Amino acid sequence: MAIFLKLCGEQDKERTPLTNDLSQIAGQEVSELLLSWQSQSGCRISSLPQPQQNDSYRHAKEVLLKKGKAFAGRPRTVTTDLLSRGGKDIAFASYGPLWKLQRKLVHAALSMFGEGSLALEQIICREAASLCETLSAAQDAALDVAPELTRAVTNVVCSLCFNSSYQRGDPEFEAMLEYSQGIVDTVAKESLVDIFPCCPCPDQLLQQKFTEHKEAFCGDTVRDLMDALLQVRLSAEHGSPPAPGLSLTDDHLLMTVGDIFGAGVETTTTVLKWAVLYLLHYPEVQRKIQEEMDQHIGLARHPHLSDRPLLPYLEATISEVLRIRPVSPLLIPHVSLVDTSIGEYSIPKGARVIINLWSVHHDEKEWDKPEEFNPGRFLDAQGQHIRSPSPSYLPFGAGVRVCLGEVLAKMELFLFLAWVLQRFTLECPQGQPLPSLEGRFGVVLQVQRFRVRARLREAWRAAS
Repeated sequence: MAIFLKLCGEQDKERTPLTNDLSQIAGQEVSELLLSWQSQSGCRISSLPQPQQNDSYRHAKEVLLKKGKAFAGRPRTVTTDLLSRGGKDIAFASYGPLWKLQRKLVHAALSMFGEGSLALEQIICREAASLCETLSAAQDAALDVAPELTRAVTNVVCSLCFNSSYQRGDPEFEAMLEYSQGIVDTVAKESLVDIFPCCPCPDQLLQQKFTEHKEAFCGDTVRDLMDALLQVRLSAEHGSPPAPGLSLTDDHLLMTVGDIFGAGVETTTTVLKWAVLYLLHYPEVQRKIQEEMDQHIGLARHPHLSDRPLLPYLEATISEVLRIRPVSPLLIPHVSLVDTSIGEYSIPKGARVIINLWSVHHDEKEWDKPEEFNPGRFLDAQGQHIRSPSPSYLPFGAGVRVCLGEVLAKMELFLFLAWVLQRFTLECPQGQPLPSLEGRFGVVLQVQRFRVRARLREAWRAAS
C-alpha cells in the first residue's frame, strides 16, 4: 500500500511519494521507522486520493472527532471484504445508516452481557486465577509468558462470545488462536492466500458456533454475546419494522463477533506483553504498584474492578504502556466521504487518511521526555487521581470509529495485572540480559520474544 505525502512547509510544494509497502516494512524496528517518517516532514497531507499520513495530533483529532463523520469511511479491499463477508462487520464496513444501526445494537448487546456486567468480571477473574496457577507452577523457571497470556485473553473472548473456554492444547482452542492471529496477519499482508492457503472459510468455526446458538436460542436466557446479539436483533425487529435495507442478517451478527476477536485477542495480549516487559525494565514501578495494592487491597482478597479508583498508580502504568508502545502504531485507514479539509489543506472525497499514532504519542511538543517510561505523568500532583496530560493521548482512536473493544481491554489489563502483581514479582531470569524494548512493525506492534521469572512474593506466601 503506497503512502503519498506532501510536505506542510512552504519550502516544499511538491508531492513526495513514500512508496513503502506495509507488508515489506512489517517486522522492522518501529521507533526509528515511524519517527523518521515524522521527522522528514512533520505533518503529511496529499491532495491525491491515495493513503495519506497525518502526524499532528490536532489534525488527527480533526479527522477523528471534529470531522469524524466526514472521515468515517473505510477503504474497500479484497482482503477486508473476504474477512468481513463483504463489509458486514463494524471495523471495516462502510459508514452509513446500516452501520450505525449495527453499532447501536452491538452496544445494547454488550450492555446486556458484557461491558460492566458482573458476569464478564467473573470470567476475567477466573482466567486471571488460572494464569496465576500456571505462574505458580513454573515459578523460578524462565517462562515464555506469551502463550499463557494469549490463552487467558482468548478464553475471556471465547467465554464472552459463545460461553466456551479451553485448556491448553485443545484443537478447537488452537483453531481460535489461528483465526484471531489470521485476522491480524491478513490485514497486514493484504493477502488472504498468504495466511489461509488451504482454508477457504477461515471463520468456519465461528459459523459453527453461531449456527449452534441460533438453533438453541429461545429468547429467555442470554448466556453470552451471541445470544445477546440474537436477542437485541429480535427486539429491534419486534419494535418496529426495519426500513428497507436496514435489516441485520446473520452475517452481520457473525462478523460482529469476528470483530470482537480481531479487536480483543491479539491486541490485548500484546499490551499485556509490553506491560510485563516494562515492569522487568522498571522494577521500581512494579514495587510501587505492589505497595499501593498492599495498602488498599491487602492480601486477604483478590482485586476487583471496583478497586480501580484505589489503584491509580496501576492505572497510570497501564496508560503509560499504551502511550509509549501504542498497540496499533498506524490506525486503520479512514476514507473521506465528502470533499473536505484537514487544517488548511483540501481533501477530496475518497482520500485515505492514516493516523500515525506512534508519532502522536511521542511528540516532544506534547509530552515531556516522551521516550522515558513515566507512569507519574498520568497522575495529578497528589498522585491520587488519573489525568490525561495531553489531548494527544488516543490509544483506542476516537470518535465514531473508536475501538469497539476499548472497555473490555481496559477491564482485562487492570484485572490480569492486578492479580499477577498481588502474588508475584516479575524478574528477568538470572544470568540473562534485559529483553529489548524495540517493537516489530505491523498492524499490531509486536513484542520480541522474551522470558520471565515469576517469583512468589514473600508477603503472599506468608498470608496464604
